[in-house]
Amino acid sequence: MGQLFGTDGVRGLANHDLTANLALKLGQSAGRVLTRGSKMSSTRAIVGRDTRVSGDFLSAAVCAGLASAGVDVKNVGILPTPGIAYLTNLLGVDIGVVISASHNAMPDNGIKFFSRSGFKLDDLIEEEIEQELDNDNWVHPTGRNVGWITTDNESAHNAYVNHLVDAISLDGDKQLVQKPLDGLHIVLDTANGAASKVAPDVFSLTGAKVTLINASPDGYNINENCGSTHPQELQDVVKAKHADFGVAFDGDADRCIAVDENGELVDGDKIIAILALSMKQAGTLKNNKVAMTVMSNLGIRNAILDAGINIETTGIGDRYVLEDMIKNDLVLGGEQSGHIINLNHSTTGDGVLSALLLASILQSERRKHQNTIPLSDLTKNFKKFPQVLINVSGVNHEALENDKELQRFALELKEELGSDGRILLRASGTEPIVRVMVESSSIEVTEDAANLLATKVRERLAL
Repeated sequence: MGQLFGTDGVRGLANHDLTANLALKLGQSAGRVLTRGSKMSSTRAIVGRDTRVSGDFLSAAVCAGLASAGVDVKNVGILPTPGIAYLTNLLGVDIGVVISASHNAMPDNGIKFFSRSGFKLDDLIEEEIEQELDNDNWVHPTGRNVGWITTDNESAHNAYVNHLVDAISLDGDKQLVQKPLDGLHIVLDTANGAASKVAPDVFSLTGAKVTLINASPDGYNINENCGSTHPQELQDVVKAKHADFGVAFDGDADRCIAVDENGELVDGDKIIAILALSMKQAGTLKNNKVAMTVMSNLGIRNAILDAGINIETTGIGDRYVLEDMIKNDLVLGGEQSGHIINLNHSTTGDGVLSALLLASILQSERRKHQNTIPLSDLTKNFKKFPQVLINVSGVNHEALENDKELQRFALELKEELGSDGRILLRASGTEPIVRVMVESSSIEVTEDAANLLATKVRERLAL
């Protein structure tokens, strides 16, 4: 992994770390690297962004960089990240680009790339793009060989919306089911982000009654006390409106969390469990297995295993979930944060898709039992274990792996917790921080064990 690219593209404070000049050079470099070997008479890219004010100048710079490298660019404006991934694959273009910092605060922004097939780039390709940034010895196209830049948000929006609607509107025989969510009342919190138009359009077309909150982006209010990282308003509105449930997206809508009719959170782990059980019953859960990260809750994991479904455990980050899914030929995986990948419909995490599939399962259960089953009924068997996460700062995080005494202490503590407990020690990749995570069936035991281990980390790894 290069130093510029993180686990989800290039991110930083817009116009400070992530400048127009860097965006231009990334566009040029990606244009050169990702179009090598293209058999097309001309090479093409699609570029989209979330609602941050900095997205305007950064997307303009990326488009300029791509075009100056000889790539024809379609700038589709504001669209969720999974929409760009879908269109990259659908249109058969060489490069997909998203300008977004996802759930980060408004001053940040980011740039991430998709390959021709709509998947995120491998680490080695990202490293190659990074290495090309300082290469000034490339032949700059001139004349008819420079790329065109066109804009077209409407057709891109419509294509993506239709794709999402089809995900729950076509039955097993590919027959259209009109208004499949008719009768459901759903509250949508779009985080003043990229889903602000897509999500209400999709849920309205599928027949749901929609109450919309935080869907008035002004360039500055994305993720501001709203969305998947701040669900309090959603919880209050669901209860006040007596809605069937609510969904909150993040800024680029590649993740979602839900809220049941009582205002209780239904996080990514629980959504994965609901989807997995439904797919198992329908015979569409490939290899009877799901991919979940090491941070997934032990209680939810146990419930999934008890249902006869196997779990593949991955590193933290949706790119690592996806790599594991492809390696093990799986179709469902995701993270507690709400990144959920369903390869039957998408090449990356898609919050609106996940919300639609969840709504469709609830609607199916209601029709099956001919009554208004609440969402809480679908989650009642998924009991989360208490989980305590402590970020121990100011320590030599790089020494964690080689500290045998600390590793031995953690192992002994895990043995004391027994089969109903779990411990995770993880060094941050970017900060002098060690993350201590402990789970068990008792909150008191969990807190005591986490505090003991955090104290030991401070003692052993003090700077």
